[in-house]
Amino acid sequence: MPELSFFLVAGTAVLLGAVVQSSVGLGLGLVAAPVVAMLDPALMPGTMLIATFVLPAFTLAAEWRNVDWRGLGWAVLGRTPGSAAAVWIVATVPPRALAAGVGAMVLVAVALTLRSVRVRIHRGSLLLAGAVSGFTGTATSIGGPPIALLYQHESAGRIRGTLAAFFLVGVLLSLCLLAAGGQLHADEVGAGLGLIPFVAAGFVAGRPLCRVIDVGLMRAA
Repeated sequence: MPELSFFLVAGTAVLLGAVVQSSVGLGLGLVAAPVVAMLDPALMPGTMLIATFVLPAFTLAAEWRNVDWRGLGWAVLGRTPGSAAAVWIVATVPPRALAAGVGAMVLVAVALTLRSVRVRIHRGSLLLAGAVSGFTGTATSIGGPPIALLYQHESAGRIRGTLAAFFLVGVLLSLCLLAAGGQLHADEVGAGLGLIPFVAAGFVAGRPLCRVIDVGLMRAA
């Protein structure tokens, strides 16, 4: 089980990430995964996947009416093979290399925000985004950017609701596949459960920001 110092540092990052995700729709992994990876690469990706599992449930309870259920189905279908491939990566790649992958995913996500790219939402783009998200989300716990890229020009509620539903199903799928492949360890589970209170606190702190972001600021946020 990680030491108290781990929970103080990682918990702060998780809290801030949860504030971002509860208001924007994604961000917990982007903010907190690099911190956890630097503190202890061996705890990735399981710790962050467990910590991120509860936040989409909170968001979905508030935004379920806005979910694009048809698009969600195709995205989840695409996520399955991507997640399965990532389990093999987690089993064969050293923890420090996975930590480098976390950093690379953050940089890719930042690069995608430099231009307002519009990708049409259809079956093919949803399947592809779901597959990429499944691979990166399972291997690094950062799976939001591909789906967010598709929905970035939709309404704020639709973005939050659809991403929350996708994360809820996708993270559960990733955890089940990692466990079945013997890549979800007790230390990861313990650390992830220990970070859940920080996730809950971040959700409570972030929800009031929705009123500000929803007034034409979603894309910038």
